[in-house]
Amino acid sequence: MTMTQEEFSARFKGSPIKRAKRRGLLRNVAVALGNWGSPGAVSALAVALNDEEPLVRGHAAWALGRIGTEAARQALGGRDEVEAEAWVREEITAALGETDGRSGPMATRLEPFVT
Repeated sequence: MTMTQEEFSARFKGSPIKRAKRRGLLRNVAVALGNWGSPGAVSALAVALNDEEPLVRGHAAWALGRIGTEAARQALGGRDEVEAEAWVREEITAALGETDGRSGPMATRLEPFVT
């Protein structure tokens, strides 16, 4: 989740993974971590909340809502105060609702496969 564009380009040079681009790969990682649901993923997802790509930030927010621990809630609350992208703010708001137990499954809320 902390891979820079330069690291991604170097690591996957000549690989079909480059077609997904860094943002697509990190989006998929965020979704996998959210589906896994382990509190151990919170620190990586909290870092991803500050990624330059809104796609990564929004999916990190979704994943943190799925995990739902107090640490996840704190990470979401901190980002909610500074997020400029409207749909990412919506994800954060919904994820905070999920951690409060006020909303249902969020799997369909994300913009699917935005690249």
